[in-house]
Amino acid sequence: MRSGRRTASALLPPPPWRTLEGTMISTGSESIYAGLSAVAGLGLAAGGWAYAAMWPTSAIFGKALIAPRRPGELALTFDDGPNPAWTPRLLDALAARQVHATFFMVGNYAQKESGLVRRIASEGHLIGSHSWSHLNLAVTPAAAVRDQLIRTSDALQQILGQPVRFFRPPFGARRPAVLRIARELGLTPVLWNAMTNDWKEPSSDAIFTRLSGKIDRLQSSGWAANIVLHDGNHLDPAANRAPSVAAAEKLLARYANSHRFVTLDHPQWG
Repeated sequence: MRSGRRTASALLPPPPWRTLEGTMISTGSESIYAGLSAVAGLGLAAGGWAYAAMWPTSAIFGKALIAPRRPGELALTFDDGPNPAWTPRLLDALAARQVHATFFMVGNYAQKESGLVRRIASEGHLIGSHSWSHLNLAVTPAAAVRDQLIRTSDALQQILGQPVRFFRPPFGARRPAVLRIARELGLTPVLWNAMTNDWKEPSSDAIFTRLSGKIDRLQSSGWAANIVLHDGNHLDPAANRAPSVAAAEKLLARYANSHRFVTLDHPQWG
């Protein structure tokens, strides 16, 4: 008579990978891991693209003028103007210290404030392009990028009687096509190595403290400072820029006797 008992091996549960449930778990895990890997890859790719397009000192998409190894030199630059209320006050502060700065202008603002643009140039400051309407050029079609830059250059040349040579992309946003188009139009792309959130910070002391800390660290590491402040606002041509102007005055007072202020067309900065 056959025994009704099964062997020990028959009493053991089958290996998990041989059961339907085990197969589903294994396959599902592989799918999950593959999905997570794909998402992580996309995240890394997106992060890399954002770094290349937005981080001011990144040269992944191409080189731009930032600052040379010339400690003790400072380039004060002002974006998003001209501002009819605050740019004149800034000019008075610069004149009091006999300092020249660089102004990156929004084209449609410059066209409306041509007299102020001429004053800025007549007082020895350098004027550059900040595009026509402050678009994020990293995601703007190439034809529109070219139009933004041509319109601004044409407007400024008509006001100044000479071409502009420098261009700072709004938000610092660029991609290879943006830098290529700028150079095709005779413009040197410019970024920065010292900036804070002065466009929304209400305290001039906070702006000054953050910027002076960055300037001093650059000095210690052997670099000049290319400093960004804002005399305008791309969303409001008459925005209150009192904190930025006051911070600029504090920087002038702090560094006037120890540093040399230059404009970005200085021959050693090119």
